[in-house]
Amino acid sequence: MRIWNRPVLGVVALAAAAMPSLLATVPAQAAGPAVAAHSAERASRRDVYVPRVLSPRAGAVWRVGERVEVTWDVSDPPAQITNRTGSIALRAGGVTLLDRVLARDFDILLGRMEVTVPDVPPGDDYRVVLSGDSGNWSEPFTIASDGRAAPPPGAPATRRR
Repeated sequence: MRIWNRPVLGVVALAAAAMPSLLATVPAQAAGPAVAAHSAERASRRDVYVPRVLSPRAGAVWRVGERVEVTWDVSDPPAQITNRTGSIALRAGGVTLLDRVLARDFDILLGRMEVTVPDVPPGDDYRVVLSGDSGNWSEPFTIASDGRAAPPPGAPATRRR
């Protein structure tokens, strides 16, 4: 195949084989017809699904130890989803807390999952991250300690030491 004789196009062909969505930004004639046809066929079989997180919503208050429900919109999924296995993690500030996975190994098309609020420092800049074949996170919400009043909206987060 002539594409391997051209270093830049060879790299594009390798990347396109690994990530079919890359071809959407590369003209088919630049990558070569064989690579374009293969990638287009793979992309038509599976789609990335990014369902919108419905809850928790901004202003929600979770208390450490309580059971709460995370919900997301499953009203319009593609016919074939790249990865239907979901997970939910906690995000604080701008960092996803990979050691705070709240749920894992569920079908992303369930649209809801009950989780236990972990023992984390109180604060008002938490989000949940819903992952399957992509990640999408909720609006910011508050986590309060058990027995502690939630901070008023917009108040700076307080952290236990």
